[in-house]
Amino acid sequence: MAAAAPSEGTEPASDRSVLANARRIVVKVGSSSLTSIKGGISEESLTNLADALAAKRNTGAEIILVSSGAIAAGLAPLGLAKRPRDLATQQAAASVGQGLLMARYTQAFGAHGVTVSQVLLTAEDLMRRSQHANAFRALNRLLNLGVVPVVNENDTVATHEIRFGDNDRLAALVAHLVRADALVLLSDVDSLYDGPPAHGAKRIPLVEGPQDLEGVSIGKAGKAGVGTGGMLTKVEAATMAAGSGIHALVTSTPNAAAALRGEDVGTWFTVNGARKPVRLLWLAHIASVQGRLVLDEGAVRAVRHHRTSLLPAGISAVHGEFEAGDAVEIAAADGTVVARGLVNYSSAELPRMLGRTTMELGEELGSGYEREVVHVDDLVLVRAVRSPKLGL
Repeated sequence: MAAAAPSEGTEPASDRSVLANARRIVVKVGSSSLTSIKGGISEESLTNLADALAAKRNTGAEIILVSSGAIAAGLAPLGLAKRPRDLATQQAAASVGQGLLMARYTQAFGAHGVTVSQVLLTAEDLMRRSQHANAFRALNRLLNLGVVPVVNENDTVATHEIRFGDNDRLAALVAHLVRADALVLLSDVDSLYDGPPAHGAKRIPLVEGPQDLEGVSIGKAGKAGVGTGGMLTKVEAATMAAGSGIHALVTSTPNAAAALRGEDVGTWFTVNGARKPVRLLWLAHIASVQGRLVLDEGAVRAVRHHRTSLLPAGISAVHGEFEAGDAVEIAAADGTVVARGLVNYSSAELPRMLGRTTMELGEELGSGYEREVVHVDDLVLVRAVRSPKLGL
């Protein structure tokens, strides 16, 4: 039975009943929860996860599973002792492991009468308008047909330059793409704590905004050696989602069923911002910055307070090497980064344009130079960060 699509314009609840009543949920599971270097795919862990998600799906909810584990699943068959560092071997392991992973998901969900599909995405699929529209249509149709899409980054073809970085961020972007009601991030840690759990730290049950995380020491990737994330990337992804209109929960994979019932497990990140286009989330949180545009005071005010496009007249300096279409930082003269944007000109073209009006440029260089340097639709404000050293 296909579940109804999420309702538009409805203000979500501020507690965990969101998960109990949600009609569209994105669930992300990490490599450490599904696989190990010695044993490949953990049959028990994968089956238990599928049982929990299929049970939720069979109540009428729509589930998208963002699953890591392809590279880890391919290590043992290839005789590799640990996760490879070089991209080519990672791609080879992913090519072997993805099929093994999907075969097990097909079997485990099939035991509950639930069909799964494989959806492999690259960063470009979510950064370009036509491609992310196609991705949305495909995922939405699968959900309407009652399928559980299993999403992963297309590790076999992705390059270092266009990777999401980890599947936690991918899951947050997918949640926005499909207009999910909630995002659940599963790992081998049951909650976020205010310090190392082994040292008596306390669980943090609720995060209502960035201020609740001030002073909290957040761990990095775990000891399993098969994943790329850790609690830090999960908190970043949950914060990204909550700041853009989607509730998020961080908990352990064994807690999946309890989490989906809305029980008090894990750390709940309540919504603290409005929904944003998925491209702007990619630009704000994931895009690889290739350069920086330094603005005068008037241009900073126009961008920050009036949400205007960036024109060459307001730019005082250009740093870095980039091509048209690349992501760049937009900063004040003191180095405070105020925004990110997709630039319409290369770093070779811009210097002769600085401080000049588009009319002047059009008359001298041609109509192609009457465009904005960064259009407002390709610009996103960020929390002001002082960053005097480029490090590009």
